[in-house]
Amino acid sequence: MKKATSPKPRSSKVAAPKPAPELRMIKDDPWLEPFKDAINGRHDYALHKLHELTAGGKMTLADFASGHLYFGLHRTERQWILREWAPNATAIYLLGDFNNWTESEDWALKRIPKTDNWELKLPLKRLQHGALYKFSIHWKGGQGERIPAWATRVVQDDETKVFCAQVWAPETPYKWQSKSFKPAREALYIYECHIGMGQDAEKVGSYEEFRLKVLPRVIADGYNCIQIMAIAEHPYYGSFGYHVSSFFAPSSRFGTPDELKQLIDEAHRAGIAVIMDLVHSHAVKNENEGLGNYCGDPNQFFYPGDRRNHSAWDSLCFDYGKNQVIHFLLSNCRYWLEEFHFDGFRFDGVTSMLYYSHGLGEAFCGYPDYFNGHQDDNAICYLTLANLLIHEVNPKAITIAEEVSGMPGLAAPFEHGGYGFDYRMAMNVPDYWIKTIKELRDEDWKPSSILWELTNRRADERTVSYCESHDQALVGDKTIIFRLIDSDMYWHFRKGDENGTVHRGIALHKMIRLATASTINGAYLNFMGNEFGHPEWIDFPREGNGWSYKYARRQWNLVDNQDLCYHFLGDFDSAMIHLLRSGRITRYPVTEVWHDDGDQVFAFLRGRLLFVFNFSPNRSYEGYGFRVPEGAYDVVLNTDAPAYGGFGLTDDTIRHFTNFDQLLHRDGKGWLRLYLPARTAVVLRMADE
Repeated sequence: MKKATSPKPRSSKVAAPKPAPELRMIKDDPWLEPFKDAINGRHDYALHKLHELTAGGKMTLADFASGHLYFGLHRTERQWILREWAPNATAIYLLGDFNNWTESEDWALKRIPKTDNWELKLPLKRLQHGALYKFSIHWKGGQGERIPAWATRVVQDDETKVFCAQVWAPETPYKWQSKSFKPAREALYIYECHIGMGQDAEKVGSYEEFRLKVLPRVIADGYNCIQIMAIAEHPYYGSFGYHVSSFFAPSSRFGTPDELKQLIDEAHRAGIAVIMDLVHSHAVKNENEGLGNYCGDPNQFFYPGDRRNHSAWDSLCFDYGKNQVIHFLLSNCRYWLEEFHFDGFRFDGVTSMLYYSHGLGEAFCGYPDYFNGHQDDNAICYLTLANLLIHEVNPKAITIAEEVSGMPGLAAPFEHGGYGFDYRMAMNVPDYWIKTIKELRDEDWKPSSILWELTNRRADERTVSYCESHDQALVGDKTIIFRLIDSDMYWHFRKGDENGTVHRGIALHKMIRLATASTINGAYLNFMGNEFGHPEWIDFPREGNGWSYKYARRQWNLVDNQDLCYHFLGDFDSAMIHLLRSGRITRYPVTEVWHDDGDQVFAFLRGRLLFVFNFSPNRSYEGYGFRVPEGAYDVVLNTDAPAYGGFGLTDDTIRHFTNFDQLLHRDGKGWLRLYLPARTAVVLRMADE
């Protein structure tokens, strides 16, 4: 546990605001010109708030975001210090197993004069590691027991199901082994995961089990980043971690804070970045466990009136216009970066934050929809400040926005007029694949449409492309493999017993993933288990399923079983990730070589790698030709290879040479002619001269 200290101010690193006409975001996209006043206004608002929070630049934003070093429970060399922000409280008592959970003046916090903060100082012997505690907070007309808002460890009693804060001060603090890790910036291959459901057994998995059993799989598969869901404490396990109650406490369901640190440390030693799924878009309504009515003021942390409640999520919306709330949330960002060495965040529910409507029922058909005055400028300002802070604390940190509306500038640099995220989720891509599978016959899949959808993105923003995330794996939806194969997953996935539906599903599963991963302009994401076609949806324990853990797990035994077809998909995914990483494809643009919607064939180059797809379900092509840079080409990956569940219709040991064209040779290109079996994709590498 860190000491309570007052950080020393440092000089501000934020550049002075540029004149409005020079914002590069507008210069790069002339269609934004009519909205430059709104863009400049948001930019200036963030600069104004930054100036205010840093006392005119006398300290940095990181100095401001140091609430976790002041509030909460801290052990110094001589005493314990406990502080809390509780403006509406009239009295606060510390209750715990050390005082029989009774109110006493000996355990009463005192209001610090001329502030809304409360404080209690105790001799070291009064509190011990592992002790349980909470607050009894009084206000005019009421009283309630509360978990401290800045608690860094919260546990639930197995029998009573009651949550309490816990003193976490082990005699030997965790010692980090990897101290200078820097995440990959060129291209991220993200493995989205959930600790609790990461085990084969029907139970809640632990940090330790994930480190020992799942992390080695991620390493072997070639991913260089894990994105962990459900880290911050949440009362209801089935919320998938999105109804947070204690924002500074890693969920104790999965183990201790030190075990989480060890997991992150080991990932770093293996060269893998660790991103936290951060939920600052809303909070759980719970009062005893959360912030819902913390000290008799339902609006201490949240918007008043109609804006307080999120009707679709049954949760509460933070008041981003309050400096104290900004302080709380920014401090939360810095805390996870520094205390647990997370390499960044995937911000959940950004669309909900940006709009008064939370994006519900809106079509977002054009630029006017993003600048019509229905946006929450406070939330936009907070997101901008959060990105500035995170990159100030760790310039190599990664920030990702989960945002569906397409708000321009979200992943553009702040100095260009953007919000400063490093990436935005390409949420159009999974929707496109779902719509294609559901609504089109295989004969109607068009290469021009596929390539357009996979590369349709703003030039000034990097994206995270993906076929499916956890959203598509939940009950009420279907994964790609289930849409393709459905119940035949249960009856015909043993080798030698495949039917036509299974063969089709296996082939398209690989092709869809290869097309998506090979066209990224920044990052690719896969949800845990989907790489091998996990057969079950996700359904957390609830009354409707008898509180069963049967579907809240990952069945690794399936991919490990060499008698089943799952390993074909898992092996292909691993080969694909290793190939794309070694080819450093994001250094090169997606250069279209050919497409023909009638043939259902398209091809493109990325550096020395040539990607060729034949989506036709029933037409194979002999000697199919297109012009590429002259030279020799070797097959380095083929979806039809027997090792990946294919038929092996081509000899991939053959080197392919371009044919000289007497009329067109001056551009340095020749004709490459290939045999393209139906419903297959192949990757070739141009041989060294």
